[in-house]
Amino acid sequence: MEKASIYGLTKEELIAWFIEHDERKFRATQVWEWLYIKRVMAFSEMTNLSKDVISLLEENFIINPLRQVIIQEAKDGTVKYLFELPDKNMIETVLMRQEYGMSVCVTTQVGCNIGCTFCASGLLTKQRDLTAGEIVAQIMLVQHYFDERGQDERVSHIVVMGIGEPFDNYDNLMNFLHTINDPKGLAIGARHITVSTSGLVPKIREFANNGLQVNLAISLHAPNNDVRTSIMRINRSFPIEKLMDAVDEYLEKTNRRITFEYIMLSNVNDRPEHAQQLADLLKDKKKLTFVNLIPYNPVSEHDQYSRSEKADVLKFYDVLKKNGVNCVIRKEYGTDIDAACGQLRSKQIKKASKTR
Repeated sequence: MEKASIYGLTKEELIAWFIEHDERKFRATQVWEWLYIKRVMAFSEMTNLSKDVISLLEENFIINPLRQVIIQEAKDGTVKYLFELPDKNMIETVLMRQEYGMSVCVTTQVGCNIGCTFCASGLLTKQRDLTAGEIVAQIMLVQHYFDERGQDERVSHIVVMGIGEPFDNYDNLMNFLHTINDPKGLAIGARHITVSTSGLVPKIREFANNGLQVNLAISLHAPNNDVRTSIMRINRSFPIEKLMDAVDEYLEKTNRRITFEYIMLSNVNDRPEHAQQLADLLKDKKKLTFVNLIPYNPVSEHDQYSRSEKADVLKFYDVLKKNGVNCVIRKEYGTDIDAACGQLRSKQIKKASKTR
């Protein structure tokens, strides 16, 4: 069997592992610092460890489980990475240069089973969940992208919005969050981390009780059940009424703002009446909700959809603002590369299948 990535262990799990192997607790702290502060990529570089400890680590773990396949760099500084996993599956990770820092969008699954009819991520069905180590490794390789170039920059923000449904891989997601948030490691603040879900109601309720101050975003994309069911299969299991009940519980327990993601699809969900329905849906939650209007990145396999006209997006925005809804039209990133989640991966898989 392939050795697991040591990135998959939280600090508490790493301490427990060393104790289990008759080693002192402080060894875990040393290894943790080598991994996340000095960011070495080989156990042999951990120079304050004995040869026996290094051998023990090498016998049980690898550090980096990912192989870089493709890097696409956009004119605006966005970088999209295609990584290969040990089982030859491929995933995407995106670096976005924001005014407030370096933000990385990570993937949590190989493929996706949520079934959103406009999305490139679901073109290939879910093969498996990523391990916590494979999710952490995405952050580490992006950070190495800076380190290797001598750039004094660090990953400062995380969005868990790449391929897959994060809450469908909940335990690995939580291990990932605890690892990157650890103050003696990468120290990425909880309020600089956002997790997105398409609306898995039981997990939203569970997430409300996790104690982390991590931000939550919900992919809503429609203001009523008819439209949402037509574009998002998950709405059959968790219609808007159930989703909003879970949202109310989350807001009551955490008092933290939720962002609603809303992809603008021409003549599907972008009419002024849709905007009014959305405003009505959120009218009792306006103080703790925020709407992110997202220009659609067309996907050739979903040619029934096109992006909303700019004038329609502005009309939609105006209706929300007049109703007191906090909202923004999201800035686009990487428009000159394969911008939509899953596009680069899908393209590479098709290319590989043609050469076989």
